Amino acid sequence: MYTAYIFDLNGTIIDDMQFHAKAWYDILTHDLNAKITFEETILQMYGKNSELLERVFGKGYFSEEEMEALSFEKEKRYQAAFKPHLKLIDGLGEFLEAAQQAGIKMAIGSAAIPFNIDFILDNLHLRKYFPIVVSADDVVLSKPDPETFTKAANILGVPYNECLVFEDSPKGVEAAKNAGMDALAITTLHTPDEFHITDNVIKFVTDYNGLALL
Repeated sequence: MYTAYIFDLNGTIIDDMQFHAKAWYDILTHDLNAKITFEETILQMYGKNSELLERVFGKGYFSEEEMEALSFEKEKRYQAAFKPHLKLIDGLGEFLEAAQQAGIKMAIGSAAIPFNIDFILDNLHLRKYFPIVVSADDVVLSKPDPETFTKAANILGVPYNECLVFEDSPKGVEAAKNAGMDALAITTLHTPDEFHITDNVIKFVTDYNGLALL
């Protein structure tokens, strides 16, 4: 049994990635006039918000202040649209309770900014499960770099090979592999064939219903 679980947030704890995609697509195409499709927007949705903007427009196109303002505006639009739908992915509540009862340490390892992480953890009352949170503001390099997950493991005090990462994105699974960690992939946004690295994936699931401790 793994002694620690590290969860990504968006698309892994809540099924909200389509709302993120719509918010980004709206800003990129309507506010910033980028020539990008909705499908291409989804492919760019990994890492920090500033990194997404740099991938689409190039480094130096926006100042740090402009990217921070765009990031915050995107998150406000996402939260306003998603809040009426805010709930855990099916079966996750029972799974988290079982993990806590079994003494498994848990943390959040997300590329989201604290504004978004707080929105989810506080509204869904999840702080009791996740005393450790590593956000975009806590790392220098985002996924697929392993820093998000290795930092969470270091704070938990658990060897990397005893951590299981829960992820919904190919880049997140790649980050877990780079950290020397196994991953469970949840297919809320991507299908299994879209994951280019799978040798560290122990299971693909659509939700947490009936999932036993691993």
